[in-house]
Amino acid sequence: MASAPQTVQTLAHLRQARDLMDRAYAEPLDVPTMAAKAFMSPAHFSREFKTAYGETPYSYLMTRRIERAMALLRDGMTVTDACTAVGCTSLGSFSSTFSRLAGESPSAYRNRPHAAAEAMPSCMAMVLTRPRPPV
Repeated sequence: MASAPQTVQTLAHLRQARDLMDRAYAEPLDVPTMAAKAFMSPAHFSREFKTAYGETPYSYLMTRRIERAMALLRDGMTVTDACTAVGCTSLGSFSSTFSRLAGESPSAYRNRPHAAAEAMPSCMAMVLTRPRPPV
């Protein structure tokens, strides 16, 4: 059974929660906090978010965190410092999520040259280096 189309108001509330994740990715965010920002229950928020954006709120948040960690690692920050700087509390979970999304370990990513990304505008580097789940 197909779900009802999302209303403009629902999408606006989801956008507020997504904007919160984009701005405060390094803060300890959880689904109940994000759901409150969207004026929804946690379960309803998770369903609506996935319908609107094609991924769960947690997946979206972790992708933002890994994107930021990639930039920090390119700038020479240590893996442990990058992990904590983006709001992750477990180095093991951070490393496995990073490896899954980026296709290599954080230390391998940090240690390889990144001159091509540094020579282009940061907005282009962000698009080209955005981690994507394996197909």
